[in-house]
Amino acid sequence: MGQQQLLLLALGVIVIGIAIVVAIGVFNASAMESNREAVIADLTNIALTAQQYYRKAAILTGGSNSFTGWIIPPGLLQTLNMSTAVTATIAAQSVTLVGLGTEIGKNGSSVVGVTMVVGPNAIISTTVNN
Repeated sequence: MGQQQLLLLALGVIVIGIAIVVAIGVFNASAMESNREAVIADLTNIALTAQQYYRKAAILTGGSNSFTGWIIPPGLLQTLNMSTAVTATIAAQSVTLVGLGTEIGKNGSSVVGVTMVVGPNAIISTTVNN
């Protein structure tokens, strides 16, 4: 092979290597973002069950305008999108849900985390940690 052909071959290998590294980075970022959105969706479903409980009368196994006594439905406690079970801090007029994802977050060492505060009529705040 001529010197020019070897140079083009080496250049081609370098370009392909860089493309592979960039593709892996894009894939990891996409997986992290997808997991974050999936955890938010799961917590939103749980939040809706809490609000339903809040609005139901006590005679219908509801909270009668209180979250006190509400528990996370067992089927929603841990999903495939989460590495651990959801934790809930329940007060009379709010519920704070914390869910941890399965993908490593932006810091490169801990998993994606989402904290959601639920009020009687709306989701008050959603905070993504990492």
